[in-house]
Amino acid sequence: MVSLWRTIRSFQRVGFREWWRQMQYIGDAKSGRFVGMDQFGNRYFENYNAEEEIPGRHRWVDYAEHEYNASQVPPEWHAWISHIRKDPPTEDPIMKGFKPSWQTPWVQNLTGTRGAFRTYNTVAPKIKPWEPKVTPRGSA
Repeated sequence: MVSLWRTIRSFQRVGFREWWRQMQYIGDAKSGRFVGMDQFGNRYFENYNAEEEIPGRHRWVDYAEHEYNASQVPPEWHAWISHIRKDPPTEDPIMKGFKPSWQTPWVQNLTGTRGAFRTYNTVAPKIKPWEPKVTPRGSA
């Protein structure tokens, strides 16, 4: 919920340009500590001031793209923003030094876009559609 004083405080802290961007994209005026940035340019913030933020809404992501969805958040940042991990990946010593050899680079979910995965079949169909044999009338 945006109050007038909270909006004014946020405007003073982040400046007009960032304040206007927040109002256009997330519809809320937020200001907090910059925690880090992922490989896609998404910025992550947190604010533990109980007077300004509702508990559970004190961590947020500022997406780099205008057309955003939740699959654009990598797993390590998702764990932090969902309160699964206490420290963000930029400050957590376990997450900094841990990269499994089997882990592939993360890609966003492309369902519903032109880049979505589509299955294909290289085998000839086993069932053929029925085609009726038509004879003209009166030619018996």
